[in-house]
Amino acid sequence: MIIKVPLYAVPCVAVALLGCALSTPATAQDSSPWQQGSHAAVRLLAGSRSGAVLLGGIAFQLEPGWKTFWRTPGDSGVPPRFDFSRSDNVDAVTVLWPAPSKFPDGAGGHALGYKEQIVLPLRIAATNAEKPITLRATVNFAVCAKLCIPAEATMELAFASVASAEDSALAAALDMVPKPARIGDPNPLTIRDVRRDEKSTVIVDVATSNPRDEVNLFVEGPTPDWSLPIPTRHEHAPRGVKRFSFKLDGLPANANAEGAALKLTLVGDKSAYEFNINLN
Repeated sequence: MIIKVPLYAVPCVAVALLGCALSTPATAQDSSPWQQGSHAAVRLLAGSRSGAVLLGGIAFQLEPGWKTFWRTPGDSGVPPRFDFSRSDNVDAVTVLWPAPSKFPDGAGGHALGYKEQIVLPLRIAATNAEKPITLRATVNFAVCAKLCIPAEATMELAFASVASAEDSALAAALDMVPKPARIGDPNPLTIRDVRRDEKSTVIVDVATSNPRDEVNLFVEGPTPDWSLPIPTRHEHAPRGVKRFSFKLDGLPANANAEGAALKLTLVGDKSAYEFNINLN
């Protein structure tokens, strides 16, 4: 079982490589040792052992001024890739993604990702709930300041605790994952309307209970090879509405936007939501 995210083109210069393999056997602890490298450290977290589906996490600690990327990195960057295939008694791993931040990429565009520290929650399905579980992960990612450095960390961790010391950290990370929503839901932050402007532009109207909130909107295509641009915020919009638009650029060869399944991620100061739509 391998979870992979395709590599995106990155304009930064790769100058170093982080590669720290854990050579000692996994022990019954709630976190693996930090894998320390250039400008970043990574470790695994284990939640409480209960039933066939467990909660874990991958924790990143970044030096000041450095960042790593979301599953869709924006105008430039490299999303993390994960390999859990060497795990024991693990049937499947789902990576959950806390809402990202948007920041200048140094090349006139914007990158989407995380600074300082972040935990990516993992939902881990055991093959046999009665047997021991050891998660082994290889993570390939990039850390960037003015330059981007490719990095790799290999870790392992046994899940054994009835009450894990990492439960609160994992719960906090889950709270940062955007919640599923539908257009028009009466949430404090919601998408009110999505429509086409002619054939090449999509307009998205957002409503928020606090007009002073900073709001960002991100869009993803039905497959990772869609490279849709980051939506642009309009300076002028109807009262009570924050309006965004994006061009239907970056589609794979021979792809058709009509009826395409898009994911819209709406991020505010205190909440974030994901909307799945079919483009009309």
